[in-house]
Amino acid sequence: MIRHGHRLVLIVGLTGLAALMVWPYHNGVLRYGLPFALFAVWAAGLGFVWPRKFLCMGLLALPVLAVIPFLLPTKPLPADQLRERYLSELRSMEGVPYVWGGESHRGIDCSGLPRRALRDALWAEGWEHSNGAAFRAWASQWWFDTSAKALGENYRDFTQPIGVRGQLRDLDFTTLTSGDLGITADGRHVMVYLGNNQWIQADPGPFRVTIGNPATDPNPWFDSIVVMQRWTMLDGGAERLVRDGPPAS
Repeated sequence: MIRHGHRLVLIVGLTGLAALMVWPYHNGVLRYGLPFALFAVWAAGLGFVWPRKFLCMGLLALPVLAVIPFLLPTKPLPADQLRERYLSELRSMEGVPYVWGGESHRGIDCSGLPRRALRDALWAEGWEHSNGAAFRAWASQWWFDTSAKALGENYRDFTQPIGVRGQLRDLDFTTLTSGDLGITADGRHVMVYLGNNQWIQADPGPFRVTIGNPATDPNPWFDSIVVMQRWTMLDGGAERLVRDGPPAS
């Protein structure tokens, strides 16, 4: 009877994991469902191997191993290096379908694009340099979802204003830094400056991630009034993050 219960929990957990693997949205279903599904698979597996000492010890060690990256020592997070990774991740999303609320290569929306790109850059930085600060920043970004409106309101100090506002086509691009965020004044949409007059966005018009130049591209979003923001970690905030840790919830 107990074994049947373990089997049922394992099936539920594996089914949940499989569903979440193709789930493009970053919402409560993912944030709460993923830990639940992982725990269900782990607990069911533990029940199956309990009589086998070495397998049991291996499974018991998995949660400890999983948290080790987040407990690693803090190291500097060079803003320029992180920015280059971030820009590379942004460009890798070109052509990804637009899905409202999405944050994956299967579908992404305007605010999901810069969030996912920055998280992927932090993850890569963490693994390459065994940097606990990068992993912890990744976890904070993953858990606290940030809409376009929230990005424009400096939610949790993730972003900060740079004092530039106006119609995007008319902005003086020499005042911008690659990776800066252009959030429309109504908080509905966000675009990211790539440098060389190029902007990337998850555009609900053509329903995909596009790169365009306001000087030559008739895209109507380029006629919007935008307020420019910058990721705090890309403007000296990486050093503050290392020193002070992520903002409190």
